[in-house]
Amino acid sequence: MHTLTELVQLPGLWWLLLGAAIAGIVRGFTGFGTAMVYLPFASAVVSPVTALVSLISMDIFGPLPMVPSALRKGQPRDIVLMGLGLVIMLPVGLWFLVRMESDTYRYVVSVTTLICVMVLLSGLRYRGQLSKGVIAATGGLGGFLGGVAGLPGPPVTVLYMASSLPAETVRANMILYLILADLAIFPVLGMQGVLGWEPILIGLLALLPYMAGTAVGAALFDPAKENLYRAAAFVVITVSALTGLPLWG
Repeated sequence: MHTLTELVQLPGLWWLLLGAAIAGIVRGFTGFGTAMVYLPFASAVVSPVTALVSLISMDIFGPLPMVPSALRKGQPRDIVLMGLGLVIMLPVGLWFLVRMESDTYRYVVSVTTLICVMVLLSGLRYRGQLSKGVIAATGGLGGFLGGVAGLPGPPVTVLYMASSLPAETVRANMILYLILADLAIFPVLGMQGVLGWEPILIGLLALLPYMAGTAVGAALFDPAKENLYRAAAFVVITVSALTGLPLWG
């Protein structure tokens, strides 16, 4: 196990911490986007499993101040149903993750993120009812992507942002869902024997800039400026995904 002093000297740590701060800002004013911003930064510095574990270690605590408000404004029952689908498919995705090369992982993360942004920018709208089957299936897809790439959010983000739900409800639902995903991923990683102190400590180091960013983002959120916050989130996420591609070395 690396000591804290050795971790502080980790090559590229500053880049990872920058990603955590930016991810916090995006998460604070949109309710989603942490993994899509942070993982391209982190995967350029550490291994796929380390990137994922550090993300979960950081992300479990960062959004906690937003939970009471999210419970009031969101739809907790739908999130629990979505969580059932996530738990079923999560181990399948993690099986692939622990066998994945670093460059392959970076491509998976960045390409998945870019596809999500393109779908959202296309103006896709879901006019049908968000039935229990649709909600559970979306959670299952999120669970698979959460395991294989550390990205449980994109399918759920696409569904909710394509729906007719107001921005405030979408934000609250995403906050609740992503915290639930974090709580589910951690024990599954433990059962697969891939948890270690180093990635947990890296996540805790990233927690301070992440929570600071979250506070800034939450202060910036204004339901009346829905188009502005969506556009800003898309730009940041897209730049992060492009930066994370292995093409740049």
